[in-house]
Amino acid sequence: MSLTPHILILAAGKGKRMKSDLPKVLHEVLFQPMIHHVLDLASALPHSSVSVVVGHGGEEVKGACGGYPLVQFVDQKEQRGTADAVKSAETFLSKQSGSVLVLSGDVPLLRKESIQKLLDSHEKQNAVCSLVSTRLQNPKGYGRILRDSSEAVYGIREEADASESEKKIPEVNAGIYCFEIKELFNALSKVSNQNRQGEFYLTDAIEILVREKKKVIGVLFEDSEETLGINDRIALAQAEKVLQKRVNQFHMENGVTLQGSDDIWIDTHSEIASDVVIESGCRIFKSKIGGASRIEAQSRVQESVLGSRVKIKQGSVIEESKIGHETTVGPYAHLRPGSILGSQVKIGNFVEVKKSSFKDGAKASHLSYIGDAEIGKDVNLGCGFITCNYDGVKKHKTVIEDGVFVGSDSQMIAPVTLGAGSYVASGTTVTRDVPPESLVISRGKQVTKLGYAKKFLKKK
Repeated sequence: MSLTPHILILAAGKGKRMKSDLPKVLHEVLFQPMIHHVLDLASALPHSSVSVVVGHGGEEVKGACGGYPLVQFVDQKEQRGTADAVKSAETFLSKQSGSVLVLSGDVPLLRKESIQKLLDSHEKQNAVCSLVSTRLQNPKGYGRILRDSSEAVYGIREEADASESEKKIPEVNAGIYCFEIKELFNALSKVSNQNRQGEFYLTDAIEILVREKKKVIGVLFEDSEETLGINDRIALAQAEKVLQKRVNQFHMENGVTLQGSDDIWIDTHSEIASDVVIESGCRIFKSKIGGASRIEAQSRVQESVLGSRVKIKQGSVIEESKIGHETTVGPYAHLRPGSILGSQVKIGNFVEVKKSSFKDGAKASHLSYIGDAEIGKDVNLGCGFITCNYDGVKKHKTVIEDGVFVGSDSQMIAPVTLGAGSYVASGTTVTRDVPPESLVISRGKQVTKLGYAKKFLKKK
């Protein structure tokens, strides 16, 4: 039977080196706050509960984690170190049995498989404490793992308190632990803040457990990138690059072509079918893309669902929209939230669509705005078409039924309905409903004054 621990995520720190008013754990890594990556990991692991310790910007952090309804929050009133942060959860955890997995809200690159290795080792070796370590070429800033002659862990020395010889140790503490709950809080009750930082270190609890002859093991993670902690903007950029490469590699291994993969950014939640081609400069997150589709350069697809054989041409933006099979969008088109396109629809260059639906075969090929509208099957909207959907107070709906042809430079003053099979002449402003199969023309009388232009220009 695999270990099912309680999970405690430490996310109370201010992150002074970020030089930001935003709580550190809310800085984004690949389109989502770094703490979301940790919460996704916690959700994927076997667990009895998930708690987050918050402090600086606590209400902001709680609000940002609203998408994880089963998570409970613990307030650390003063940020007095990692031991104090864990102790903040004592009221809840001390009533629980078993183990607690302690994660850090600023370490977003951990893999499920690696943490499972930690949990399995903890259970198999019947340990009281299991900690994650890794080796770094430049360990500056990290606590060093202290081992005895038999390679058993006997302590962790924080950078500020390390001797010169200890600072040369390449094996460092990753800040990830699994403890037996009862033993953890027994040790925490004995931790003091007699150190250069004046803080209560969680690592001191480990030394206490060692002195009391309790079993402490170190689990070495060979891939040091996994344990990268984010303390400044440089590390933030490094973490994003690592995750980008990891995600892109996953999609390429599953049959997706990424042309210029170093400049393609896909979040961890998007689903992309095989034979999709994505060109350089694209940004894709929280989206699902059907097979054999193509996303051309510099496009952005956000919280949207694309069918198969969809083509998004260069420089287009797709937000919270649904696109049917074999539909083409762009170049330089914008689908705003609530747009629903059927199959074989064409949305052309510099067309903006907002909260509107297009049935199969409908077209808006050039320089148009369609907002709050229902567009029927095989409708053709000419260049420069506009739905005038807002009267300054309310938004109104335009309905264009199947088979309507709308000439260039026409406007619909909503609310208005064009009946099926009707024809709108170019340059028409439609203000009233049009019956099916009708021709509608609304133009001012053309006046031509012979020779006037020549006289006018001469006068100027």
